Amino acid sequence: MTAELKTRCCIAGGGPAGMMLGYLLARAGIDVIVLEKHGDFLRDFRGDTIHPSTLEVMNELGLYEGLLQRPHHPTPTISANFGDFKVTMADFRHLPVRGRFIAMMPQWDFLNFIADEAQHYSTFRLMLTAEVNNLIEEDGRIAGVIVDTPTGETKIFSDLVIGCDGRSSTVRAKAGLDIVNLGAPMDVLWFRIPRIPSDPDESMGSFGQGVIMVMINRGDYWQCGYVIAKDSLEQARMHGIDFFRSQIAKLAPFLADRADELADLDDLALLTVKVDRLKKWHRPGLLCIGDAAHAMSPIGGVGINLAIQDAVAAANLLIPPLRRGQVTAADLHRVQKRRELPTRVTQAAQVFIQKNVITAVLSGPAQLRPPRAVQLVARWPRLARIPARMVGMGVRPEHPDLTLIDAS
Repeated sequence: MTAELKTRCCIAGGGPAGMMLGYLLARAGIDVIVLEKHGDFLRDFRGDTIHPSTLEVMNELGLYEGLLQRPHHPTPTISANFGDFKVTMADFRHLPVRGRFIAMMPQWDFLNFIADEAQHYSTFRLMLTAEVNNLIEEDGRIAGVIVDTPTGETKIFSDLVIGCDGRSSTVRAKAGLDIVNLGAPMDVLWFRIPRIPSDPDESMGSFGQGVIMVMINRGDYWQCGYVIAKDSLEQARMHGIDFFRSQIAKLAPFLADRADELADLDDLALLTVKVDRLKKWHRPGLLCIGDAAHAMSPIGGVGINLAIQDAVAAANLLIPPLRRGQVTAADLHRVQKRRELPTRVTQAAQVFIQKNVITAVLSGPAQLRPPRAVQLVARWPRLARIPARMVGMGVRPEHPDLTLIDAS
């Protein structure tokens, strides 16, 4: 027998967008169910960068101190190495916000923190091991979702379904929403290398002839991303593990004595890079936000923070109609209109970098030269504040409307 539930808002996906939106709606007194297909949030190599824009949202919600009690590493600057040429590319220490750094925090710690805070509200419900497999449609309107759970199939009826289920979203696929694919010339192999006290403190990107590696300081280890050309995994694996060890030693000599920590190729986890967005983020009764609406390149680590900004904007705009029990297509379009410009601008910047830096480096030029913009930042270090503003705060940072959220 199929179980049935009813709620005001059903959110598919317990990632950053889904958990943040669920928290905000519950705090506003709106009944909300968040569905997470896994049994917990404990998955490695997810976006772990909490940018100043997100830290400011947490500050405005009164959650800043509590969040930073969770394991994290503050990163006030980011550097880049082009061969022997090193430059500080982003300096967050001058931003007009409380948290002037990127908090490198395991995403499961961030999500567990939001879940713990949301559980304080009786209107919040988190269902784990609950995977959406279809939508319920009534009279041309999405009226809920059908969910697989350990106890069987459940139908959840709701005034609004919000798809926050990532770049391979089941919700957007079942809704038949059209996708614009902007392309990406790369994929990324993620792995860990232990970190010792004598290592550099700042996170960095290293560019060599035909190769790129990103190293994120996670306290007791480096989370490393080795960039490969799109769809070249099998070719990369043919080189063998010794090749990757030698590349690590070449790009980051201070890691040379620890490259053997990579036991075999199974220690490398593939991230298939996508850059795409929906033409239309909504249908009657349904809205997509976060990666479900726009998959971002890992450049700048901005994906999680755009997702949080989407959630804040959606809460600000949808709390009044959700309280009335009548969310119109115009209400949903306001969310897309509010967040589409930041999405387009950010993706345009990522595509520009992909074409003019990533592709150029991966093609293996005879002589590696830093791009002109990098040379300018090296010459005038104050210019590092510009990429810090773009990466750390983004386009149109959102602020939770506490007059709505705390007016329940």
